[in-house]
Amino acid sequence: MNSIDDNHKPKTIPLPYKYYFIPTLILTILGIINSIYLAISHYKNYTDLTYSSFCAISRAINCDTVAQSPWSIFAGLPIAYWGIFGYALFLFVLLKVPKFKAHLISIWAFLLLLSLIFAISSIYLGYISFSRIHSYCILCILSYFCSFALFIYCWITYSRFHKNSLFLDLILSFKIISEKKINLLSITIMLLLFTNIWIFIPRYWEYESFDIENSIDLQKGITREGNPWIGSEKAKTTIHVYSDYMCFQCSKMHYILRSMISNDPNKFKLIIHHYPLDHSYNPIIVSDPYHVGSGKMAQLAVYAMTKGKFWEMNDALFEIGRGKVSFNTEWIAEKTGFSSGELVWALKQPYFRKIIDSDIRRGMKLRITSTPSFVINGNVYSGSIPKEILISAGAE
Repeated sequence: MNSIDDNHKPKTIPLPYKYYFIPTLILTILGIINSIYLAISHYKNYTDLTYSSFCAISRAINCDTVAQSPWSIFAGLPIAYWGIFGYALFLFVLLKVPKFKAHLISIWAFLLLLSLIFAISSIYLGYISFSRIHSYCILCILSYFCSFALFIYCWITYSRFHKNSLFLDLILSFKIISEKKINLLSITIMLLLFTNIWIFIPRYWEYESFDIENSIDLQKGITREGNPWIGSEKAKTTIHVYSDYMCFQCSKMHYILRSMISNDPNKFKLIIHHYPLDHSYNPIIVSDPYHVGSGKMAQLAVYAMTKGKFWEMNDALFEIGRGKVSFNTEWIAEKTGFSSGELVWALKQPYFRKIIDSDIRRGMKLRITSTPSFVINGNVYSGSIPKEILISAGAE
C-alpha cells in the first residue's frame, strides 16, 4: 500500500499487523502437523512390514526411500523429531506477539534467526536428496516450503516494523523472552522433554544382524535353480524376494522378514533372487546410472553362496547398502571370513555374473521393474507384502 508524502514521493505503508502474523501462524502449525506425520511415517517404515506411504510413487518421488535412508537420522534422532521441536519452539515464541506491540517487535528478530536456520537446513536436506538419496519426499518438500515461507514472512515483518539494528533486536528479543519466569520454565520443560525423547526413544531404525550359525531351528539351503533359501523346507508360505543391496526398502524388508522367520521358522520359506537395479547389470530395466555397484555386491553374494556363507555375506552387504559403511572388500572380508584377494577374484569371474543374469531374466518375465518385489503363489507384489497374505499365513 502506497501514499504520497509532502515531497510527492511514494511512501510504503505496512499492511495491518494481522496480515503478517496470521500467515506465519498458519505456516508454523502446518509445519508441526507435517513433521508429526513424517515422524509417524518414519516409525512405520521401519516397523510395519505392510506399510507404504501414499507418496511412494516412483524411484524419484518416494517418501519411503527417503525415510529409510541413513540421512533420515541426525545426531541420533529422526529428522522429523527435530522438525517437531523446531516448529514448536517457533510457535511458542510467535504466540508472544499475537498483536502489534512496539516494545515486543524485537521478538521477530529471534523468529527471523530461527527461520533462517530452518531454511539453511532445508537447503542441506534438499541437496542430500538430490546428490545422495536420488529420491524426493513430497512431505519433506512441503516442510522445505514451510521453512522458506516462514523465513520470507519473518524477514518482511521484521523489515516493516523494526526500529533497531538486527543485532540489537536479537539481544532485546532474548531479554524479552527471558524476563518472564513462565517463559524460561516453558522452554526448559520443552528442552527436557526433547532431551528425554532423544535419550530414551527406542532405536527402532537400528536393525540388528542375525546369528545364522547359532539359529538351530532355522533351516537353510539352495533351490534346484541355485537360489539360497531360509526358513522351513515344508513351510506353508513360500516367499520369493527380488532385491537390490543398495535399495533401502529391500534392507528394511530383509531384516523384518528374517526376524519374522526367526520367530516362527516353520511357517515361511524365504527364497532370495538377485535383481540389482544397476544399469551395467540390468540395462533393460535401468537405462541410466542407478544403484551403481549393486551388481558387484550381488556377485559377491553369489560367490559366498558357493562357499556356504551366503547369509553372512548377505547381512554384510545390506549393512553397506544402508550406508553404515562404504563398499570395501577388506571390510567385507573381515566381516565374512573371506580374504580380500578372493573377493576381488570373484568379481572378475563370468560364472557368478551368469547366475545374476539368470535371476534378472526370471524377474523380467514376471515384469518386475522395482525392488523389493515379492512373488507369493504366483502373484507379484511390489514394495511390501499385503497384510491379508501375512494374516492368512499366520504371521499376525
